[in-house]
Amino acid sequence: MFILDAHLDLAMNAIEWDRDLTKSVEYIRKSESGMSDKPDRQNNTVSLDAMRKGNIGICVATQIARVNVNNKLPGWNSQEEAWAHTQNQLAWYKSMEKIGEMVQIKNIEELNKHLDFWNNEKISKKPIGYILSLEGADSIINMDYLEKSYESGLRAIGPAHYGPGVYAHGTDSVGGIGPKGKELLKKIEELNLILDTTHLCDISFWETLEVYNGPLWASHNNCRKFVDHNRQYSDEQIIELISRNAVIGIPLDAWMMVPNWIRGESTPEKMGVTLDLMIDNIDHICQLAGNAYHVGIGSDLDGAFGKEQTPHDLDTIADLQKVPIMLSKKGYSDQDIEKIMSLNFVEFLKKVWK
Repeated sequence: MFILDAHLDLAMNAIEWDRDLTKSVEYIRKSESGMSDKPDRQNNTVSLDAMRKGNIGICVATQIARVNVNNKLPGWNSQEEAWAHTQNQLAWYKSMEKIGEMVQIKNIEELNKHLDFWNNEKISKKPIGYILSLEGADSIINMDYLEKSYESGLRAIGPAHYGPGVYAHGTDSVGGIGPKGKELLKKIEELNLILDTTHLCDISFWETLEVYNGPLWASHNNCRKFVDHNRQYSDEQIIELISRNAVIGIPLDAWMMVPNWIRGESTPEKMGVTLDLMIDNIDHICQLAGNAYHVGIGSDLDGAFGKEQTPHDLDTIADLQKVPIMLSKKGYSDQDIEKIMSLNFVEFLKKVWK
């Protein structure tokens, strides 16, 4: 089944992890033998090759660069440095386009063209379509830079990541959006960018939705019902997003799937982390919505973790093809499964871009 993955940090992995994503996952793992500078060395699950094997023809691919705002989290010391880093990531995506590995999708015409190509062409090495997203807006020095990003193909943006940010408060922080955040939201709406509510802390989430009236989604969020942490969404938040015609992508980071996960100590096997937990999150959103129109896949499988922190019945991103079978056993119709695997996000994009 065709899959759209609404959240992958491809450029971050290529540049900061020095991974050649044109190679197979197995090749990358072998190339990292003996390395320990990152927690997921030799455990990666994502490459462009693996995406093709899993029929993942479109992804929302990120740029990401935090700024240190009075906290100890990793980040850059100025917005200018962060901007430069995101442009480095953009250059990687463009280099992938030049060698036919990827193709950028910026409008409805390009989306339809890519879907037709992917579904009908018989060649083995099809370019992965990507929609450019900015995870955390710290690198946007002022609104002129957001316009530059839009001209470069940016089509989605999240105001914050972890901790306090320039424009909003993110995961594990407490606070609102303030005047700068409101200015950003106004510009996002003016440009018809998609607002990604993922990572907004509760206060910033609700303040954002009070003033923002444009299109929005949550690219990679699980349900607080299963893991009681501010990184997940409460039922109230999910219902509000549903009322705004949003789509929520379900991620596969183990600590967001099972309670009491201890980073560096817990293992997927010991904690019972399987793809069944993904199905639980999908089903919960469907039950709240009363239909299967507001949930999709936002795997985040390359978000600074690998097999050490993913469902143990998943080896590479290609194993997302197990999900349709599991949904079918859960009682979902073929039509609803297709919506969850790709069409909900595809139809959302078509509505926004029409």
